[in-house]
Order: sequence, then structure tokens, then C-alpha cells
Amino acid sequence: MITLAFVYVVAGVLFAAFAALSAADRSNPKRLGNAAFWGLLALSFLAGDRLGDLGNGILVIGLVALAGFGALGRGQPATTGVDERRAEASARGNRLFLPALLIPVTALVGTLLLDELMLGGAPLIDPKQVTLVSLAFGVLAALGVAVAWLHPPALAPLQEGRRLIDSVGWAAVLPQMLAALGAVFALAGVGEVVGELVRGVIPDASRLAAVAAYTVGMAAFTMIMGNAFAAFPVMTAAVGLPLVIGRFGGDPAVVAAIGMLAGFCGTLMTPMAANFNIVPAALLELKDRNGVIKAQVGTALPMLLANTLLMYWLAFP
Repeated sequence: MITLAFVYVVAGVLFAAFAALSAADRSNPKRLGNAAFWGLLALSFLAGDRLGDLGNGILVIGLVALAGFGALGRGQPATTGVDERRAEASARGNRLFLPALLIPVTALVGTLLLDELMLGGAPLIDPKQVTLVSLAFGVLAALGVAVAWLHPPALAPLQEGRRLIDSVGWAAVLPQMLAALGAVFALAGVGEVVGELVRGVIPDASRLAAVAAYTVGMAAFTMIMGNAFAAFPVMTAAVGLPLVIGRFGGDPAVVAAIGMLAGFCGTLMTPMAANFNIVPAALLELKDRNGVIKAQVGTALPMLLANTLLMYWLAFP
């Protein structure tokens, strides 16, 4: 059976390649820091389940130390030249996006068709992880199509990937770390404390107030945490489960799905979501560091209101 371990291996091998290429890049004065950072991340994917809690904790401290002390830099990987890229873009036009579009198409088709595929009486792919496994297959398929079509230098895909990941830097691991932080907060009982505060404020008989407390709370806590995945376990334990679902009988699937969407509205409005809002501003060389956030607020607030109303209308039989 193909499980989530397959996705971890693919990601781990990729980060290991980034580490090796970074170590050999003498154009980057911080090449050893980059190599250590991506090497540790590769280790977490390839052997995290064998390191144990203490080993993984030390690994995370190493990642934070490297990022916190500014050990990461940007090199100049040798790939295709600017003139060559312009010539390719001019000749192929928007067809260059086809390999990228292959990724979501493969993920969608795999999710719909592969969850019941059997081999020797057992599922070929873990039904719980079919979407992520299909996404990994899509990435590999898109890479194969692009290489066969464009005939780039042998290391160009890895070098271009390294160039992009170096531009993003340590923020690339924020979603993973913040999701783990949300689980830690949930286990520490933060959700219960928040729940007591919310239940002391909203009216007992007001379903709309409970829904609004959940959706707005998801957005607000996401703005604090920087990631809706981190906010979800806390706010769902605090408001979603005991009030929206438990007291008022909301459909758990609808409540959870729309609750996550409400959290994403908060993602659009916070610098804590650095990989979404601060890194793009840096890559685009915007004069205003918060320019991306300011452009998104006008969309995020109406979306939050829409999600609140949708949950109120759709989550209750």
C-alpha cells in the first residue's frame, strides 16, 4: 500500500538535494547555513519517525537557531540564462503553464478515482491519504513532462527549485511548525480557556452569535498564529464542538469546512503568515512591506462575513 511515507520520501529527497547543492554553491557566503537548514529538514522527512520526540525536538531547535541567527542566504544557482528563458517564453507562450496545471488535475483525478483501487485484495493507496499521494504523483508527473518537453540542463529543475526555496527561506517551514503549535495549544487546554471566555459572552439561545464567535474567532486566532491549521484545533475545541455542533446541532462536516475557510480569511490579513504575505512582497520587491496584506483586506472581510452566513444557513438541518 502506498502511504503518506511516500510523500515524505519525495519531500525528503528534494530537500536533501537542496542541501547538497547549497553546500557546493560558493556564490552564497552562507552556503553552509543553507545546507544545514535544508539538510535538517530533509532528515525530518526521511527519518523523523525514527528520531523520537527528543531527537525531533533537537532538530526543530536546530532549525530555529539557524533561522534566528540569520544563517541562511541566497546563492546564484547556474541554470538557464535570462536570454534563453525569454526565448523559450516567447516561443511557447502560455503553453508553459501546462505542466503546472497537470499537478491539480492529477490530484483531483486521483482523489476521485484512486481511493477504491485495489491490488491483491488491498487498497493500492491509503484511502485516508489519497489526495496527498495523488498530489505527489502530480508533481512528479509534471516534472517528467516538463523535462521531456523543454530539455533543460540535467540539474536545472533542482537548481531552480533551490533558487525559489532560498528566496522563501525559513518561512517555508512555517505552515508545518504552526500546525504543530496548534496541536500543542489544544493539548495544553487553550481551547477550554477560550471556550469559557466565549460562553460567558455570547447569549445562550443565539445560534448566530455562536456561529459568528466561531468564524470570527477562527480568523482572529489565525491572525495571531499565522496559520489556520494552528487555529483550527483550538477554536474548534473552544467553540465549534461544544457550541455550534454540541448545543445547536450543527453538521460537523459543514462546520469544520467553513470554519477553515473563515480561518483563511485571517491568513490574508496578518504578517504572521509570512510565507503568504511577507515573502511575496520581498520577491516582488514592493516598497511597502505590508502591501500584499493591504491589498487583501478588502477581499478578506467580505469573505469572512459570507462564510459566517453560509455556516448559519447550511450547517443546521
